[in-house]
Amino acid sequence: MDRKIEKKFWSKKRITLVSGGAVVALLLIYNLIFADHRSKLNVEKDKITISKVTRGTFDQYIAVTAVVLPLKTIRLDAIVGGYVSQKYLEGGSMVKRGDSILRLENQNMMMEFVNHETEIYRLINELQNTRQTLKQNRFTMQQTINELDFQIDQAKDLYDRNKQLVDEKIVARQDYIKYKLDYERLVKQKQIEIESQKFQEDNAKIQIERLESTIARTQRNLQMMKDNLNNLVLKAPIDGQLSSVDAEVGGSIQAGQNIGQIDDLNGFKMRAEVDEHYISRVFPGLKASFEFNNKSYELVILKVYPEVKNGRFNVDMKFDKETPEGIRRGQSSPIRLELGKSSAALLLPVGGFFSDTGGNWVYVVDKSGKRAVKRNISLGQKNPQFFEILEGLQEGEQVITSSYENFGDKEVLVF
Repeated sequence: MDRKIEKKFWSKKRITLVSGGAVVALLLIYNLIFADHRSKLNVEKDKITISKVTRGTFDQYIAVTAVVLPLKTIRLDAIVGGYVSQKYLEGGSMVKRGDSILRLENQNMMMEFVNHETEIYRLINELQNTRQTLKQNRFTMQQTINELDFQIDQAKDLYDRNKQLVDEKIVARQDYIKYKLDYERLVKQKQIEIESQKFQEDNAKIQIERLESTIARTQRNLQMMKDNLNNLVLKAPIDGQLSSVDAEVGGSIQAGQNIGQIDDLNGFKMRAEVDEHYISRVFPGLKASFEFNNKSYELVILKVYPEVKNGRFNVDMKFDKETPEGIRRGQSSPIRLELGKSSAALLLPVGGFFSDTGGNWVYVVDKSGKRAVKRNISLGQKNPQFFEILEGLQEGEQVITSSYENFGDKEVLVF
């Protein structure tokens, strides 16, 4: 007799299905609650740069390139214009003070000089004639006064005699009055002649003073013109090297036109271009240094040029203690320009990451060394080698410092 076989509820198949479902459910729950949902990107570790955060001394400096220049350069500008008749020296020549460099010709200046010279000779002759006339007038006046004195003495004698005789009633009063009037007339005439002579002499003196003043003024003008004629020969104002002469025989030169320069070789300076970002931090007196022939030399900023061109400004630096032997004009060299005092800080090497993040975040390698995670940080000052870390990183941590351009917005990089 057949008997009915009861099926078990927890069959192997059902247990397998339930177990599989439970595992899947647990995986889903774990993935929803505990799994890392951050965006990831696989990268090749050998194609990125990983740097270590260190603690050390942060030096506030920038690296710039400077060019060697003479300590003093004298511009050669034409004081007067003309055409070049002779050229004595070429660029690169060594010169002594007073050496002739080139000669200009200016016919208009020559004619003007000759005319002024002729005018001054005329004025000198006129002055001499006026003085001669004054002397002659003095002699003539003196003769006239002497003659009047003689006539006055005679008239006074007749007047005195007739006054006595008229009192004694020997001479008629009419004759006495005539002699008296003659005497008084001659005395008045003498006074008039004296005043006339004084007037003419004063007038002649005024004319002489005016002529002398005109002559002195004309002589000064003539001397200035003579100096200008001398300026037609351009001479070296100092000893040095004539670096250039921008003029050729037959060419026309305008007054004030620059035709060259002379470098004083008794000293050198270095001129560097600095990014305008540092213009508020660069001032005269700051220290700098550079290497030349395996030896370090110190520099001091001598002058800061305020003009900014193409985002950069110039600074001149002089050698603080000694000038390198063998240095030449036009040589260039990297310069370490100090911007402040050194201080202890956490340091992160400079890299291409900064242009992508602005220094606001970086990828930090975790302890496993198999991935790097995005982390917000804060950076301080920067020098050519390091950033100063203010917060977000610890000493010994490793950071990707190469460019992040190909990482997009991924939060985790998997090596």
